Amino acid sequence: MAEKFTALFVRHLKQPGRYSDGRNLYLQVRPSSRREDPDAVNKSWVFRYKRFGKDTWMGLGPYPDVSLGDARELAAKARKQLLKGIDPLDDKRTSQRAVRAAHDDRLTFTECAEQYIDSQAPGWSNPKHIDQWRNTLKKLAGPIIGRLPVDEIDTALVMRCLEPLWVTRTETASRLRGRIEAVLDWATVHGYRKGDNPARWRGHLDKLLPRPSQVARVKHHPALPYTEAGAFLQELRKDAGVASRALELTILTAARTNEVIQAEWSEFDLDLRTWTVPAERMKSKREHRVPLSDAAVKVLNAVKGRSKRYVFPGHKRASHLSNTAMLQVLKRLDQTGITVHGFRSTFRDWCAESTNYPADVAEMALAHTLRDKTEAAYRRGDLFEKRAKLMEDWARYCSKPSAPAKVIAIRQSTGW
Repeated sequence: MAEKFTALFVRHLKQPGRYSDGRNLYLQVRPSSRREDPDAVNKSWVFRYKRFGKDTWMGLGPYPDVSLGDARELAAKARKQLLKGIDPLDDKRTSQRAVRAAHDDRLTFTECAEQYIDSQAPGWSNPKHIDQWRNTLKKLAGPIIGRLPVDEIDTALVMRCLEPLWVTRTETASRLRGRIEAVLDWATVHGYRKGDNPARWRGHLDKLLPRPSQVARVKHHPALPYTEAGAFLQELRKDAGVASRALELTILTAARTNEVIQAEWSEFDLDLRTWTVPAERMKSKREHRVPLSDAAVKVLNAVKGRSKRYVFPGHKRASHLSNTAMLQVLKRLDQTGITVHGFRSTFRDWCAESTNYPADVAEMALAHTLRDKTEAAYRRGDLFEKRAKLMEDWARYCSKPSAPAKVIAIRQSTGW
């Protein structure tokens, strides 16, 4: 719809009423309350829009303080917000509250988030985890609630953070909800806000949003079928380079990527055929002993002398391989449909389907913690000897491609 008004028309309009400039922008004319000039009028701009079936009129400011050109720009901004799923009036009110917050001494959500992260950081040994917390809250919650006093954050504001992501980026949205909840809990304990936590899931947001499992399936790391492990290792061993040897050791030990690429020579005892991964690099935060098979020791001997510190050094001096180096190996081998982490599933499937090893031996080989807390409390050993036999069998299985199944022809029946 074309715009109708001219600056001259707006200036001389005196008749009370509501006039459309097109594209949801209106000029509202009302009689003035000034007694000395009964013919005077007040003019103001309003933007009309419909959201969830409800008509809303949002004031854009008085004329002539807000000119015709200014009003059109404000209306255009509101239309763009609606296209992004943002309610313009809610956004305007949020901005106004943020301005008020800047002039009082209450802590904002961002300030509370920073203090919460700082208080928890000593227990988060991985700097990447700290960065993830900061980036998630800054980028996804910050634009909406970051500048607001933490005691003004309610369910509607939390929903504004979550709704645009809940269906399209469910895992991210679920993680964001939990982090907002943690920050608000921290603020409540420290006396910066009162009442229930509007980001709480059970008994609250679960009544407003579908369960994550209903809108997004859990995505597992694509894994190589264990029957193809031997053929893959055969091809991998033809590929020279540090990253290829790192991937080979990853497969043979069923270890995680970061455990391998950050491995240091001081952690290995090749005489005792043991690799001791320190607690700070383990997901469980517990030291983990890895038994080394003959094949694993062979890999380690092959990369000896490249670096005094790191087993798998990177291109830069005194650094280890990047966490994408092994992924690049998979690409070179035209294996883009699987992931490095998926080889842990490959190993676990082989354990379950091709061996008689107990499940707890396989789980301990993967450094998984026991779900049964009572059993975990009484388990003192790490089943090292049993795991050593398991890993040797796994290396032996991977040493050669699986033989193709023999098809035995059945003679055609000649009748009864």
